[in-house]
Amino acid sequence: MPVKIRLQRHGKKGKPFFWIVAADARAKRDGKFLEKLGIYNPTTNPATIQLDVDSSVKWLQNGAQPTDTARNILSYKGALMKNHLAGGVRKGALTEEQAEEKFKAWLEEKESKINAKRENLSKAEEEERAKALAAEKEVNAKREAEYKAAQQEAEAAAVTEEGEPEANAEKEVDTETADEAKAEDKKSN
Repeated sequence: MPVKIRLQRHGKKGKPFFWIVAADARAKRDGKFLEKLGIYNPTTNPATIQLDVDSSVKWLQNGAQPTDTARNILSYKGALMKNHLAGGVRKGALTEEQAEEKFKAWLEEKESKINAKRENLSKAEEEERAKALAAEKEVNAKREAEYKAAQQEAEAAAVTEEGEPEANAEKEVDTETADEAKAEDKKSN
């Protein structure tokens, strides 16, 4: 029976979540599987990967062929490296202790790279937040200045309007007397 190590899709539309499984190559993508080896969530940054390395190595040693994406995941988590070191132990090129030391050193190096990426992402996010906050403060300052200018203009307009009602009243009185005079002229004619 040909065995593949592949991804089995779960999750909802637009938010994929995968199980890493060892399955018969003839089975459906999301169908029957022999063993669940781990999970893969590509929606997070960096992607979340949990893998049972020992089970994966066992399946690789028994002849399971990983798909391209599964191979990249196995390589990322060190399952292929551990399988390679186990082959060296079987051939007698390495001892078990040397293989474990090499694998632990490789894992530490990989973990430091992952932590550096996480730190860079968090720093970039903080800088972006700071820029957004500065831009927002600038916009708020402009709005406040515009509001104060509008208030001053309104006060100035109110002061000038207070003087204008008297002038308007005088004009109204003049127009009323002119209208009365016209009316009297019409009566007398």
